[in-house]
Amino acid sequence: MPKITFPRMGESWRTFKMLLEDLGNEVVPPPRPSKRTLDLGVRYSPEFACFPLKILMGTYLETIEMGADTIVTTGGVGPCRAGEYAMLHHNILKDLGHEVRMIVFEPPRLYPFNFIKNVWALNRARVSIRGIIALVKRAWRKLQALDNAEKLSHIVRPREINRGTTSRVYRKVLEWIDQAYTTEQIIEAEAAALEALRSVPQNPEREVLKVGIVGEIYVLLEPASNLEIEETLGNLGVEVERSMFLTGWTRDNTWNETIEGLTVKEAAAPYLPELVGGHGRDSIGNTVLYAKRGFDGVIQLAPFTCIPEIVARTILTRVSRDHDIPVLTFFLDEQTGKAGMTTRLEAFVDLLSRKKRASRRIVTLTG
Repeated sequence: MPKITFPRMGESWRTFKMLLEDLGNEVVPPPRPSKRTLDLGVRYSPEFACFPLKILMGTYLETIEMGADTIVTTGGVGPCRAGEYAMLHHNILKDLGHEVRMIVFEPPRLYPFNFIKNVWALNRARVSIRGIIALVKRAWRKLQALDNAEKLSHIVRPREINRGTTSRVYRKVLEWIDQAYTTEQIIEAEAAALEALRSVPQNPEREVLKVGIVGEIYVLLEPASNLEIEETLGNLGVEVERSMFLTGWTRDNTWNETIEGLTVKEAAAPYLPELVGGHGRDSIGNTVLYAKRGFDGVIQLAPFTCIPEIVARTILTRVSRDHDIPVLTFFLDEQTGKAGMTTRLEAFVDLLSRKKRASRRIVTLTG
């Protein structure tokens, strides 16, 4: 029986593992990216390749060491190199002597037959179509539960009384959701997880800053790639709202685009009316929307050499000026260090705090 692995993006691996096993596959879960993962990826990837390509290269090599011989991943469309990752990874692995099978899912809205063919290839248990639909719905419910728990942790962490409590509770409730199997169990685990997070001792009077995070999907969703920036910001007293979660991205690329997606396009239209690949236009549109919602600042996360986000970065300077919202950009690669990032974040948070206090004084004087 083939041993299947896939890219790791945050905690979503728990959902994909369950779904693939339900379809009758033996799964090799991708480990959390580590220094060794990155070292392997950097060693065997082109020097100027995108940061996610290098991390995934290392992840695949580690899972192959663990016995994986089949990789399930996604493709892409538009002017972004991510759509070529699968082919490049396959060629590099072949050159290294690893004969692995790549199953590449293209956007189902554009390539429905590719989607059906790949699902059937993974359906080793020969589950009926009705059964597959039921399994996908259950996996979707687990993915929603994981996303909802993460969203709540971002709200609770900056208000916690004892630093680190939210992160400890969050790690614990992830296991509850992971162990839930039936839809009823998933719903119960989600309810218990949210209640546990709400029960973290908090200071409701504490003033917190609100910062939106935009950027490329992989470095947004995988904490190891962004050096746990959301947790760091929470510990600095910042409530984080990430512009992208896997549930929203899946909806936009599987069914019709959501109302939120259309709103993002409309918000970006005065600055960038055309698709530039990746999530460049989304970064601009979401920054505009965060400004309109009264957020204190925005942080853009981008892989080094990511062309769509480089385009977005040049435009965000104007967006920042037009909407009076500070924007901080991190271009991430294997040279990015935790200490340097934390120093920049502390300075940015201090700037936002000063700006907020100054605005409050102006309102008081004019009032």
